[in-house]
Amino acid sequence: MAGLPRARRNRPVTLGDTTVQPGERRTVELQVGSLYTDAPAHMPVQVVCGRQKGPVLFVSAAIHGDEINGVEIIRRLLKAPALRRMKGTLLAVPVVNMHGFINQSRYLPDRRDLNRLFPGSRKGSLGARVARLFMREIVHNSTHGIDLHTGAIHRSNLPQIRANLDHRETREMAQAFGAPVILNSALRDGSLREAAAERQVPILLYEAGEALRFDELSIRGGVHGIIEVMRYLGMLPAPPRQRRRKEPVMARSASWVRAPESGILRIFVREGDRVTRDQTLLAIVSDPFGERETEIRAPVSGIVIGQLRLPLVNEGDAVFHIAQFHRTDIAVERLETFQEDLEAPGYPYTDGGTDRSEGP
Repeated sequence: MAGLPRARRNRPVTLGDTTVQPGERRTVELQVGSLYTDAPAHMPVQVVCGRQKGPVLFVSAAIHGDEINGVEIIRRLLKAPALRRMKGTLLAVPVVNMHGFINQSRYLPDRRDLNRLFPGSRKGSLGARVARLFMREIVHNSTHGIDLHTGAIHRSNLPQIRANLDHRETREMAQAFGAPVILNSALRDGSLREAAAERQVPILLYEAGEALRFDELSIRGGVHGIIEVMRYLGMLPAPPRQRRRKEPVMARSASWVRAPESGILRIFVREGDRVTRDQTLLAIVSDPFGERETEIRAPVSGIVIGQLRLPLVNEGDAVFHIAQFHRTDIAVERLETFQEDLEAPGYPYTDGGTDRSEGP
């Protein structure tokens, strides 16, 4: 810290009983009770405290224990050489719902959804106590947040940002992230997004891939997006050569297409495909003998941003998630650019930071 003016020095961060000083990087284990075996259970948090002051960004994953893409995104993020020059503080929480993660389950042991229990309570259920701990130690110490998710079990999502776009700073963070699709998503009761918003902490929700599976494009997109948000916030410097970034496209609406009857599902489109109302054949539902077949055609024009992976459906099951845009052709162009950039030779953050470049 010698030679750094006091006005530019970062502040130490205290989580639990541990204080991390500017220039330090430490892993803090926040205790969240114990297991049946009496072994202590912890929520691990890696704190990267830059020497110079700046925003405090938390990045969290596995609030739903089976949504593991975000765990890998955070692992690769922490390997990024650019963090050595970071201003402010990064709070990285790869596994929030430790009990669900161990059991490869979306839920807590009592089958509750942790993302419906915020801001939590001191004397409530296990989930309410975990939520309260996260709010007290992470959100209350942060100025901004990014929460990483995937589709639920047997459902996949195209990389997308969901955020309150009526809030200016949140909207600008969403645009900086650079996902191909941005959805204006209402706050849900009991969610981390709602609880953080009440604390005036702007937060993005990144949805990409499916539960219990790694998806390379989604992981690369997540690391790239977080780095870009950190640059927007002034936590990281801009790259030496930065090409003009194309603005992501905001969807004007999104809706689910449901199975008209129960049966065997044969799908003919995938995430990112452009569909046309009444013309595009999305899937066919049939009985096991193939004697009765029902077509599912696109009820609206747009892009498929989510779909069911399981080829068995009950009547009314949500099968396809279609986003509508004012200009679908521009949305398709942005998606193609997003994929090309992340699949380009030499792209960093592919396998955990062996590439020593400073980022995309």
